[in-house]
Formats: sequence, C-alpha cells, structure tokens
Amino acid sequence: MNEATNRPEKTGILLVNLGTPDGTDYWSVRRYLKEFLSDRRVIEVNPLLWWFVLNGPILTIRPGRSGKAYEKIWNRERDESPLRTITRSQAEKLGAHYSGKGEPPIVDWAMRYGNPSIASRLDALHAQSCTRILIYPLYPQYSATTTASVNDKVFEALKQMRWQPAIRTVPAYPDDQAYIDALAKSITRSIAALTFEPEIVIASFHGLPVSYVEKGDPYKRHCEATVEALRQATGLGDRLRLAFQSRFGKQEWVQPYTDEAVRALAKEGVKNLAIVAPGFVSDCLETLEELAILNADIFKSHGGQNFAALPCLNDSEEGMAVISHISDQELSGWVS
Repeated sequence: MNEATNRPEKTGILLVNLGTPDGTDYWSVRRYLKEFLSDRRVIEVNPLLWWFVLNGPILTIRPGRSGKAYEKIWNRERDESPLRTITRSQAEKLGAHYSGKGEPPIVDWAMRYGNPSIASRLDALHAQSCTRILIYPLYPQYSATTTASVNDKVFEALKQMRWQPAIRTVPAYPDDQAYIDALAKSITRSIAALTFEPEIVIASFHGLPVSYVEKGDPYKRHCEATVEALRQATGLGDRLRLAFQSRFGKQEWVQPYTDEAVRALAKEGVKNLAIVAPGFVSDCLETLEELAILNADIFKSHGGQNFAALPCLNDSEEGMAVISHISDQELSGWVS
C-alpha cells in the first residue's frame, strides 16, 4: 500500500524509443536535432568545438534537409511521424496483453529526444502510484549512444524526485530466441509476398563510429550476433549480408556501409535485392526514407532492377510477441 496516498502500489512499464520532431517545419526539426546532437553519449568530440559546429552549419542547414525527408514519410492523418504512431500502438497493445491478468502493470511510452519526454511520463506513472517501473529502451542491440542514453535520462529525472520508484532496465537481447524467431517469421513472410526472389538480403543496422567500438561499445558485436542467428533461422545463410547505415561526419564508422554495399552489389550484377532493418523496432525515417527510397534509387541507378525494403516488426503480432516476452521476463517477481 502506498502510505502517502492510501492507494495500492502499482508497477509501470515505460517503452522508450529514439525520438521524433513534432512537425516537419524548420524549427520543429531544429529543436529535435539540437537535443539529439547535444547528447554527449551520441557526440563525443570536444564539447566546446562541437558547440560551434552544431550551432553553426549543422543547425542552419540540416533542419531544412531533414524536414524534407520527414515530409516523404509523415503520417498525415495523425500529423506525426510513423515512429510516434507505432510506439504509441506498441504501448497500447502491451497494455492489452496484461489486461485482466491479476494486477496488470500500467504501460506508457516516451521518446529519448522530443515528446513525450521521459521525465513527463515517469511523473505520470509515479502519479498513478507506480512504485516500481520497468524501463524498456526499444533497442535489441546495446550501445552507449542508445540504451545508455535512455537510462541516463531516466536517472536524471529521478534525481528531481523526493520519493523515487524502484527501477529496472531491460538489457539488450540481440540473439534472444523469441526475437530471432519473430524476425525470421516476418522476413520469410515478407519475402514470400514479393513478386521477385531476392538474390541477396542486406540486414542494415544504424552505424556507429569505429572509435566508440574501440572504447568498448559492444554494439557491432551484438549486430553480428543477430545476423548470425538470423542466417540460421531464415535459411538465408550467406545470402544475408550485414551492413551499417546513417553515418554522419568525417570520422570512420563501422563497415561495410549500407549505401556502398547496395551500389557494389548492383555493379556486380545483382538484379534483385531486399533490405531489412533488424535493429529498428519501429519503422522510422531511417527505414522508410533512407532505406526504402534513397537506397532503392542507388540500386536501380547502378543497374539493379527489383528492390524491396522489408518492414520492421513494428506493432505486428510478431513484434508484440517480442515486446511482451521481454517485458514478462524482466517483470519477474514484480508482476505475477
């Protein structure tokens, strides 16, 4: 019993995704990019030097370019990005998964950058007498730039609370069997629905600077573990290739690069190509615009013929099976 309110103590789950601007206009995108690119977990260069670079050319030019990219994928009906639409749905479906089961946890969602903020949703869960909260960063592969950044923000918010809830954080699950099975089922079904047979399937993950890996970030190793498990589960074997997308700046990032791999395959004579993004729990700008549009153009302009960007797990039956499984596992002892 919550002694302060005389209400039963409850358990909460907070799903946290990367983030999204509130609109496609210049200032909405600029606010989002400034928060994202000011994160010391994401950008590790000299902070004073970076301040001038960020507030000079980057935040002058990039918001306009990114806004045009968001325009191509924007959810017009809800006037929001697909990432926000899907993350909300994932939270709602996870809540339905627990509905009617004893003392069901209260499920909410937040964005690391943008809205709804982590602090605001922690406050909302706390106000509903959640004395135990499971933080679920929606990243199957761990990186300090993603999972750790989410957890940093959570504990930053907790520092402002007089009465803190107990916190658990979901660990990475790059080769969890339920995750691999769900991906394999989704990939197999998506390929079967195509009008062509892919000669190669690229598993594209968000990139990371090589220097971060050299400092001990396990992200590249986690991505490799996911792909190796998927090669076995899908039966694709060596037809499934690992690559990394979305590099930024002049420093070296982990390779091979997705755009260069796509270009090289087309030049080598591959005519039928598919791309899947196992590290993205939800479709977003990087999958719907960068992979599905930009990389399709690269492939076809260099001799390729048929190209498909396969959907992420999103809030599908397979996707929710993974989120429910991981939540059940990490709630052990808190929720019966």
